[in-house]
Amino acid sequence: MIHKTLLTSLFISNITVAVQAQADKQPNIVLIMCDDMGFSDLGCYGSEIHTPNIDSLAMNGIRFSQFKNTGRSCPSRAALLTGRYQHEVGMGWMTAVDEHRPGYRGQISSEYPTVAEVMKENGYHTYMAGKWHVTVDGAFDAPNGNFPVQRGFERYYGCLSGGGSYYKPKPLYDNMTKVNELPDDYYYTTAISDSAVSFVRQHPSDEPMFLYVAHYAPHLPLHAPAERVEQCMERYKVGYDELRRLRFEKQKKLGLIPEGMELPVHHREFGGKRPAWNELTEKQRQQWVKDMATYAAMIEIVDEGIGRLVEEIRRKGMLENTVFLFLSDNGATLEGGYLGKLMADLSNTPYRSYKQWCYQGGISTPFIMSCGDDVGIDSKGTLCRQPAHIIDILPTCMDLAHARYPRRFSHSDLPGESLLRFINEEKCQKRILYFEHQSSCAVISGQWKLVRNNRNEPWELIDLEADPFEMNDVSLQYPKKVAKLEKLWNKWAEKHHVFPLENKPWGERIDYYKKQNPDQSGRK
Repeated sequence: MIHKTLLTSLFISNITVAVQAQADKQPNIVLIMCDDMGFSDLGCYGSEIHTPNIDSLAMNGIRFSQFKNTGRSCPSRAALLTGRYQHEVGMGWMTAVDEHRPGYRGQISSEYPTVAEVMKENGYHTYMAGKWHVTVDGAFDAPNGNFPVQRGFERYYGCLSGGGSYYKPKPLYDNMTKVNELPDDYYYTTAISDSAVSFVRQHPSDEPMFLYVAHYAPHLPLHAPAERVEQCMERYKVGYDELRRLRFEKQKKLGLIPEGMELPVHHREFGGKRPAWNELTEKQRQQWVKDMATYAAMIEIVDEGIGRLVEEIRRKGMLENTVFLFLSDNGATLEGGYLGKLMADLSNTPYRSYKQWCYQGGISTPFIMSCGDDVGIDSKGTLCRQPAHIIDILPTCMDLAHARYPRRFSHSDLPGESLLRFINEEKCQKRILYFEHQSSCAVISGQWKLVRNNRNEPWELIDLEADPFEMNDVSLQYPKKVAKLEKLWNKWAEKHHVFPLENKPWGERIDYYKKQNPDQSGRK
């Protein structure tokens, strides 16, 4: 018996959509993104991590089970901000270097408006708190027109870089002013939430608001107050094997995974055999428990900040006319070494692989859309299995706001779609979605996915209907399907400035392009 697909079945019970296209009052939109958080790391997606405030948004909204990202931080942020595939807007790799190639400028192009610029032009006040990570590193100390307040945000507080300390993040900006002095008890996650709450408090409640809250957590390094870590320690002592099983069973009860599926163990990601929990040394088990407890504490602090934000919006009398959108920028990472990889294996349950790669573990994210009663979307506690992508967020915001694309920008052909049209459809949309990062590539078309680890390895063909966890390569059985999908991917890659694919290691790639192009200001 073939199980119902995770990708092509859509069942939403008792849902009605009554979006009034000509509504007089535009809804407030709060877009919240976590960093490096895996598919199963929320309570409402199967986790033992305590996320009551995010879970409440989910139970009063729509959870998507097939929402995809780009597999890495700044490419996902570029796609979210512009509504376009990352290479098209110059953010095909990282902010670490401007390669002076059209798809790889290390920052988002000024030729395309950000969601903040779109919303601002349509009457919204626009605010941002948190991680930006779409300005080339060489311009951090010399604003080049691509800082948040230069790209549509009226107010900004946060860090421009992609990583660093939670106690002393750098470079930290308040609008265009660099923040150099921090209090002794400073913690970045709390500061992001404080800023978001402050923006809401100062916002005129009778005017529409667009707020983007980009949390750094739970990105490495693992930093959390000791007392919060201690509160999480006990629940991780059972180890990752038992916790993966519990998450998977909960996912089935929540409807995220079909009932008949079996929990996969991704041995190939560990070079042939993933170790069982009891095969680790006692020292390794203790370290994994502490690290995982720290990771959980980081997410729980994010959740508490979201609770404070919701409460402030409620206090202002704005809650019933507010839409919350929540997601992660990519899957959990293996960057924490051997034990970190075993943490990510739990976080990405049940999917294969990690951040940086285009397998499901890297590109799958929880996505929640929760609407106040006055918005006109009755969708409480529903689940959508429609394939969706991070490029859909900008058109969704435009649809909610009844907004027009700014006329001064010549490119108005957005590749994404408004998610509002998905949530009440009886049949799944037959979409084609494309992926590439560091020469890991993929294309999803209906039930089929063509994917490869990097440009030097062969394509794998996956039947997502029968094999949603990417365990079996069927490329030899369906060579014509491989050829057809590869042709589609190549055509997309040519159009979106993906070629030529680069295969140099991180440091070598940066050094090479800096020598080729000493100008790292990000300017044309």
